[in-house]
Formats: sequence, structure tokens, C-alpha cells
Amino acid sequence: MCLAIPARIVKLEEDKAVVDAMGNQFHARTTFLPNVKLGDLVLIHAGFAISMIDEDEARKTWQLIEEIDEFNDTQNKISG
Repeated sequence: MCLAIPARIVKLEEDKAVVDAMGNQFHARTTFLPNVKLGDLVLIHAGFAISMIDEDEARKTWQLIEEIDEFNDTQNKISG
């Protein structure tokens, strides 16, 4: 399964960016999105920004990730 994570571009120099996803910063390439700018929200997959995303969709995804993290911390898990 492939997963793309929403992240905000916090530093940008040519096609090299530092992005922030839920307080975690990492390097990504913006080669596929030459018109992105500082502050834009993008989906990151395998170290590349693959598409733009709006604030509302990014927040929904971040919320789901937080819920999964909280579930993983639960002692009495029941799933399936």
C-alpha cells in the first residue's frame, strides 16, 4: 500500500524543500510541482511532492493519523 502524507513547505530552494508534517520536518523534492511556493501544502510520497492539497484536506488527513496513533497506544485494542 502506498501512502502520501500532507506537508507544508517551510523552506524552498530550487526543487529542494524542507517540509513539515505534524511537527516533523524532512527533506523532499518538488521536481514534479515546479510552481509550488513557500507555505504551500503538498502530498509527499517517497520523498517527492506529488500534488498540491488544500488546508481542509490536509487537516482531515492529519486528524486521521492522530487517531491511528492514539489507537496504537490503546491497551485494550479490538479491531477487525
